[in-house]
Amino acid sequence: MGRVTVRRAVERVSPSGRSRRVDALAAEEPLELRVNGKSLAVTMRTPGQDVELAHGFLLSEGVIGSSEDISIARFCEGTGPDGMNTYNVLDIALAEGVPPPDIGVERNFYTTSSCGVCGKAALDAVKLKTRYSPALDPVQVTPESLTGFPDALRERQKVFESTGGLHAAGLFVNDELLVVREDVGRHNAVDKVLGWAVLQNLVPLRGAVLMVSGRASFELVQKAAMAGIPVLAAVSAPSSLAVELAEEQGMTLVGFLRGDSMNIYTGGERVLETA
Repeated sequence: MGRVTVRRAVERVSPSGRSRRVDALAAEEPLELRVNGKSLAVTMRTPGQDVELAHGFLLSEGVIGSSEDISIARFCEGTGPDGMNTYNVLDIALAEGVPPPDIGVERNFYTTSSCGVCGKAALDAVKLKTRYSPALDPVQVTPESLTGFPDALRERQKVFESTGGLHAAGLFVNDELLVVREDVGRHNAVDKVLGWAVLQNLVPLRGAVLMVSGRASFELVQKAAMAGIPVLAAVSAPSSLAVELAEEQGMTLVGFLRGDSMNIYTGGERVLETA
């Protein structure tokens, strides 16, 4: 798995005593994202699918709307103590005619792996206007389909299986799991999924369900809305602001999706009655 995991010796304590063992840890490294050579953000992420992460991030920030808005993505030179390229600086060149990020929404700051919207330059820049409103998406999904999504997502969480320390996001269309991405940051996992969709020319994601392994936060609802996703489902709880934003955007928000039950917070008309 390359730098996705790191092996480290640990001391295990149990009722039977202490023992030494080697444990697999989820890798966490900084990624500096530059746009047209100018630093835009630094985020802590699990290395891998960085180009997808950048595309998804720029989509969810309203900078791009499709893959055609980016001319090239390239890693900049930067070496670690071993003299090897760290691949921790990625420069995105926007296509001709695509305006750079507005200074009012720039995120020139350090972002932890748990933070998605902290550091915005202005409070009114937190809420972004999507070009792909999910409000009129007529997709419907059965409770039986929804309750099967967490297990389908879990089966594809390969790195979580070995580390137990990653969030995951998966994209379902017509009950088919199209892609799964894992990351130490829940917002990064979603950005990687959205970036994959951008590169596959699938945005706007009409008829899609975004499934996340943790809670449904405000920033995840916003990212889904920016990609035109009509349904967001989470195995844990949503926040109050996440529910408010989902309602405002005309999205269906499902939380506590566990076993054969769930809570529907908004957009219940998209979830069909159980047969």
